[in-house]
Amino acid sequence: MVSPAVSPVTAIEDSSAAVGDALMALIARLYPLPRSLTGRGVRETLAILGELIPLTLSEVPSGSPVYDWEVPKEWTIRDAYIKDASGRRIVDYREHNIHVVGYSVPVRATLDLEDLRPHLHTLPDRPDWIPYRTTYWKETWGFCLSHRTLESLKPGSYEVVVDSSLTDGALTYAECVLPGATTDEVLLFTHTCHPSLCNDNCSGMALATLVAQALAQRPRRYTYRFVFAPGTIGSLTWLSRNEDTVSRVRHGLVLTGFGDPGPFTYKRSRRGDAPIDHIVEYLLERTDGPKANIVDFSPYGYDERQFCSPGFNLPMGRLSRTPYGCYPQYHTSADTLSFISKEQLEGAYALLMRILEVVDADRKLVNTCPKGEPRLGKRGLFRSTGGTGVSNREEAMLWLLNQSDGERSLLDIAKRSGLDFTLIKSSADSLMDCGLLVDPA
Repeated sequence: MVSPAVSPVTAIEDSSAAVGDALMALIARLYPLPRSLTGRGVRETLAILGELIPLTLSEVPSGSPVYDWEVPKEWTIRDAYIKDASGRRIVDYREHNIHVVGYSVPVRATLDLEDLRPHLHTLPDRPDWIPYRTTYWKETWGFCLSHRTLESLKPGSYEVVVDSSLTDGALTYAECVLPGATTDEVLLFTHTCHPSLCNDNCSGMALATLVAQALAQRPRRYTYRFVFAPGTIGSLTWLSRNEDTVSRVRHGLVLTGFGDPGPFTYKRSRRGDAPIDHIVEYLLERTDGPKANIVDFSPYGYDERQFCSPGFNLPMGRLSRTPYGCYPQYHTSADTLSFISKEQLEGAYALLMRILEVVDADRKLVNTCPKGEPRLGKRGLFRSTGGTGVSNREEAMLWLLNQSDGERSLLDIAKRSGLDFTLIKSSADSLMDCGLLVDPA
């Protein structure tokens, strides 16, 4: 008997142009804000997200120990510029907030061009773009500018001002917790520290927010926890304050970079064979569009490396489109609204919602009538006229009854049978309704 072709997961099934428009509109609001590890831009960002989903904010004081790290001082930037001899601002923070190296210390000086050059960062191979650079853990300063601007500078003196401060303050992160029927959790993390960069990571914050908004309207088996925090120090800080609850995490994803033109990329958890790995890979194989990239875990990247550190080893992968550093616009002024598209965002929303649907539905069931094949006809589950083969739904029920021994999950059965997970899940519901399958949990 030949199994029917597996039906693909498509964006048209799970999303709409309205979702893409909403994601683009939210990204447009987030884009101008001057985010960093700490400070006003992060709080303003979280205030916008809090208009759409319920958020609980945490403020962790500067100097607080976080494993081998500590929460940094809070950075405030008010203005920054470089003026030439005529008083013209040739580099101006007010024109683009990545003109200043993130966490630059305050400076007011007049410098010759040769003394200024070591503090200037450009992209010679992309002469019209501005790079994004930071100096979180060393107190220094710098400016980012187009290489074309740098080449136009003439010898002489330049007025340099960075009107900033590094003071004792706090690191701010936010959580949206959607309680489910169980306290077992699905953890979704997205970083909040990048300033005016649309793909990295306004797209991750926007996607997480709209998915949380949708999940809030649905029944949930798991408790879903969305964490919005700065990269590295934010995830470490969250972990340090939640050690007593991380054991409840059953599945997790780090979310970033969903608007660029590339195909999806999934990075496996440190475990490599966690249920979330199998679920995402199964769905990516059945998603329309360019072939997705599946990559093994490595200890470099985004915050998955913190959640998957050996002291936690959480079942968390990373979902994105093109990975960091693999597209020219990465960490540059070219990561704008024109670089991303609502169609790519729609596809990401559809995929993530589908992943979470499977996460919530997948479970291991037990056949209550395992000796021989139960008589489905008398329960109205099998047609009365034989000799014409079985329907997809009947085949799904036979697979479920044969494989539901408490060891194999619904996803395992879908993969082995070649039948679509949705069909397996709905058929399992019918078998549970008549008592032939039970959930031993």
